[in-house]
Amino acid sequence: MGYECITVEKKDALARVTINRPDKLNALSIKTVIELTEAFTEIKSDDSISVVILGGAGDKAFAAGADLNELSKQDMLDGKEYSARGHRLCNLIENLEKPVIGSICGFALGGGCEIAMACTLRIASDKARLGQPEINLGTIPGFGGTQRLARLIPRSIAMELVLTGRVLKADEALGLGLVNRVVPHEELEEAVTEMATILLEKPRFALKANMEAVLHGTEVSFEEGCRIETNLFAMTCGTEDMKEGTAAFLEKRKARFTGR
Repeated sequence: MGYECITVEKKDALARVTINRPDKLNALSIKTVIELTEAFTEIKSDDSISVVILGGAGDKAFAAGADLNELSKQDMLDGKEYSARGHRLCNLIENLEKPVIGSICGFALGGGCEIAMACTLRIASDKARLGQPEINLGTIPGFGGTQRLARLIPRSIAMELVLTGRVLKADEALGLGLVNRVVPHEELEEAVTEMATILLEKPRFALKANMEAVLHGTEVSFEEGCRIETNLFAMTCGTEDMKEGTAAFLEKRKARFTGR
């Protein structure tokens, strides 16, 4: 499929999705959100892909938020539709059942921060800046930011950020747990690729099961979460990869996972 606002590259089991509007700091126009949703919908159903890297073109921004030329013209109905599209995209990324690594170079603000938070893992350049500054535009986050932010970092800090619009530097985002790693700007691509390589070597069903246990188990009671974990553990015990993994450990050799 041809896209105007993003690019999608697939090589072996890895897909790279790039928001490709560097002249606009990769601002999230309606068309960009639609194309991202189409791309991730296709990737979800593509059994040949097991890991995704999501980034922004250029070296200034992952995505600097909504396209303000569009946002400034939205009325209530337009705003509801745009927010709903953003929610669908972020929910799709978060529940893709394949790890999505957010490669955060430069600004990840507003909707950009919200999309980054939907990623499974986030690796940031030391020049990255993350935040929800929508208050300064007279509005609030619309892609799930008030909800995911308060689940990823302390609620009191999340409240401060959405009320003041304060933007976090990379090291502060790391300290709060908003990103997994911070690396020197020029080493971001290497670090993201290294993480993708590690994940590509893992058994696919176990990756999916671990993500499901964390995502869904933490949204219910501890007891129900443990039941989810038990069921998923039992399912992994029925896979060829689990048999291979345990055999390889006992035989002191590298496991050869097949995804079955």
